[in-house]
Amino acid sequence: MKETLNFQTETSELLNLMIHSIYTHKEIFLRELISNASDAIDKLKYLYIEDNSLLEGDSEFYIDVFLDREAGTIRIVDNGIGMDHDDLLNHLGTVAKSGSKAFMRAMEEAEKVNNIDVIGQFGVGFYSAFMIADRITVATRKAGTDRGYLWESTGESTFTVDEVEKKGRGTEITLHLREDEDGENREYLQEYKVRELVKKYSDYVRYPIRLEVEKKEEETTVKEMETLNSMVPIWKKNRTEVTEEEYKDFYTSKYHDWEEPLKHIHFKVEGNIEYTALLYIPSKAPMDFYTREFEKGLQLYTKNVFIMDKCKELLPDHFRFIRGLVDSSDFSLNISREILQQDRQLQVIAKNLAKKIQRELEGMLKTDRETYEKFWKEFGVNIKAGIYESYGVNKENLKNLLIFPSTMEEGMVTLKEYVDRMPEEQKDIYYLAGEDIESLKRMPQLEAIKDKGFEVLLLNERVDEFAVKTLDSYEEKQFKSITEVNLDLETEEEKKELEDAKEANRDLLEEIKDSLGERITDVRLTNRLKSSAVCLVSGENGISFEMEKAFKDMPGGNPAMKAERILEINPGHDLFKALKNVHEAGEEVGDYADILYNQALLVEGFALEDPIEFSNKITKLLIKAAK
Repeated sequence: MKETLNFQTETSELLNLMIHSIYTHKEIFLRELISNASDAIDKLKYLYIEDNSLLEGDSEFYIDVFLDREAGTIRIVDNGIGMDHDDLLNHLGTVAKSGSKAFMRAMEEAEKVNNIDVIGQFGVGFYSAFMIADRITVATRKAGTDRGYLWESTGESTFTVDEVEKKGRGTEITLHLREDEDGENREYLQEYKVRELVKKYSDYVRYPIRLEVEKKEEETTVKEMETLNSMVPIWKKNRTEVTEEEYKDFYTSKYHDWEEPLKHIHFKVEGNIEYTALLYIPSKAPMDFYTREFEKGLQLYTKNVFIMDKCKELLPDHFRFIRGLVDSSDFSLNISREILQQDRQLQVIAKNLAKKIQRELEGMLKTDRETYEKFWKEFGVNIKAGIYESYGVNKENLKNLLIFPSTMEEGMVTLKEYVDRMPEEQKDIYYLAGEDIESLKRMPQLEAIKDKGFEVLLLNERVDEFAVKTLDSYEEKQFKSITEVNLDLETEEEKKELEDAKEANRDLLEEIKDSLGERITDVRLTNRLKSSAVCLVSGENGISFEMEKAFKDMPGGNPAMKAERILEINPGHDLFKALKNVHEAGEEVGDYADILYNQALLVEGFALEDPIEFSNKITKLLIKAAK
């Protein structure tokens, strides 16, 4: 019985976007459909290990393409696993992954910049065919079943599913090409164009991609199937036999990325455990990289047979951006997730891969700084998170990969470079944490430390301070925030002058502290300020201002995780001298203290506790000063 069903709402919106898209990379529809066909064969090969009957006497796998210029159709046929009724609804009636709205936003952006391929990153590859087709039919039968189905849609709001007779297992997709003004769609019906696209995107697919071609034999024309792809897995070749262009083509084809990778890592290990690995560092983070839907992992092959798509056990979280595959003859074809988690060989391979990736990144940092900084911009947050995750177990391995902006130069600096150029009298590694580099460079706490010629690391991401706190030190130099209470930068003479000033103004400082109450821990004079009047520094409870903000932003943030606030005042500033005059005249300093405190809050990026009251007090004092 024929069913007419509605697309999921977001899927319908997505299809509408594609149908009316001006997206210029329409040609990738063939890559996506061939990739899906290859995946379907992979799944069947995996399943028939335990159930040989699924082959149904047909063990020669293929992906065939048929062109009908007269009818204006393209057919892609495979003899993979096929689909049943539920599979059709799950795979072709809805976007299998969540995040379709994110995809649509990405698609719209791709049209604006005209240089990013977002198809495939959100599990919507099949739908790319609607960019060139106004009707698609899918005839399919799942291996091991006797019932076939026909799915059909024009890409509008509905699709139909009906039972049909289908002899062989697998899937046959027919695209009815839409008429377009420039005739671009008709070009996909030309043999040369299909050859070009298969070579460009799918040459390394492990199954023959065959095109039905016409050839003349004497006075007759015959049709035959011509294999278009090489089918030799690139990772099985010697590195000297593979060109840079081939490595890049394999990556863009297999991982649906229009951007070339920053780097590839291809190596073979022999010995007690033998395996080959081909890994890639992408140029850009995938659209869903920082979402819960993103899955890390490498493809796993054994004896050139695909057995798992996302083997997460092969990558630590801090290297989860790596794409690629591992092929080892030491694994069983029917290995399961549960076995993998306990498999000693896999653990050894994973450990070796992490070391190899680390060495490659260290080498890139030393020999190709420009490329490394591009990598860092995309994935540096992962490395920094890896420092403090699992109680810092990986911090020694990752610390030399860290780079930060600083007050010394426009570029980035490694910890090694920082320590090597420290003045002899400098004891600690100084840093300043905040949300914006330009704002950090203007922070008042920098004034005295810059006067001494000391470099300060500028930490502008929330994970940064957690990372340096976990490291604690580098080459026996302690990390110290310049917003901490005890920097110990003064000479003995400066300390003596400051102590005398504190004693001379003890009553004033006590009155300011009393007026601010529990909002602060202490009020004190400081030498760390030069041109600025006031600043806040954190106390000795181990929580900084940026860490307080991070804890607050976490789900179910703990309000008790607050930094101790100490108000520091510059005794040489005209504002403090005016405050002394007010105090000596017997006036209350409460309003002045409140304004100073709120001023310091604003500089630190905190919201004012009562903006209206703050505004009223400033107005009141301005009127008083003008009289």
